[in-house]
Amino acid sequence: MKKIGWIEISKKKYGGVIYNEQARKALEPFFDVEEIMLESKIFKNIRYLKIPESLFYIWRLKKEKDLWIRDFYSSIFIKRKSLVMIHHLDFSGFPPVSRPAFYILQKIFLKKLEKADCIVTVSDYWQKYFLGLGFKNVYKIYNGFDLNEFGIKDQEAEEFKKSISSRPIIYLGNCQKAKGVVESYKALKCLDVQLVTSGRRQVNLPVLNLELDHKNYLKLLKASSIVISMSKFKEGWCRTAHEAMLSKTPVIGSGLGGMKELLEGGSQIVCPDFSELKNKAEYLLQNPERRKKIAEKGFEFAKKFTLDKFSEEWIKLIKNITQ
Repeated sequence: MKKIGWIEISKKKYGGVIYNEQARKALEPFFDVEEIMLESKIFKNIRYLKIPESLFYIWRLKKEKDLWIRDFYSSIFIKRKSLVMIHHLDFSGFPPVSRPAFYILQKIFLKKLEKADCIVTVSDYWQKYFLGLGFKNVYKIYNGFDLNEFGIKDQEAEEFKKSISSRPIIYLGNCQKAKGVVESYKALKCLDVQLVTSGRRQVNLPVLNLELDHKNYLKLLKASSIVISMSKFKEGWCRTAHEAMLSKTPVIGSGLGGMKELLEGGSQIVCPDFSELKNKAEYLLQNPERRKKIAEKGFEFAKKFTLDKFSEEWIKLIKNITQ
């Protein structure tokens, strides 16, 4: 059985980490897959030292594998055979003081990437980006979803909603600046709605922030009248928007990066400017039939991205690489 080492440097349950976990699970019956967690231990609470510490762990890694699956950071020390998994490559959402260092790191990364056997991306946008830079063997494997998870009953969603507010809920997304929650709050704070964020509170806003398990997070999506996904960086795809569509909740999103393919494919609302957000949200709130129609179109598109298809594509690719 071929040995695969999959390097990770973060345990945070963001979209890319969930995607990687699903891919490893799909591969495990056919390969000896080892997740190699090189997350910061000493400087885990010091933002600007976490990455250098993880890079040190990657540099001293001596294990032998038939295939390494790497991310942006671990590709700095790339070895053959290597697959590089890239969800997105955009540091515009990072604090300004840190961006110059990451742009330098990006230049080194792109040079090292020439040694990779293949690149995997998650959308047309990023596949075309790397092909445009001259890279070969750039594959696209979309996110996959277990549709059985999204069977939240209307009654469950209504009970969840009542526990939060009597007003319509607008979910702003994960509570971090890069997701555009600050600007979204400013645009929508005058509406007679309950604004909600989720996850660890990384920015202080006067909105309800909920730290939820996965089941209750899906209830929140189902209970929301609108989901806002105004990311300020070029997304790989945007699992939150996709999950909202599977919950039959309409999405208004910035459409940056791979998110545009998702929103346009599902006939959702693309809003490239925060100044337009209030009008678009008001329109949906005042037109429930239109909101329902958008939600149905979103669901019909989103349900095509099954976990079975995702698994099949990963297994086929890795077998071809390691044969």
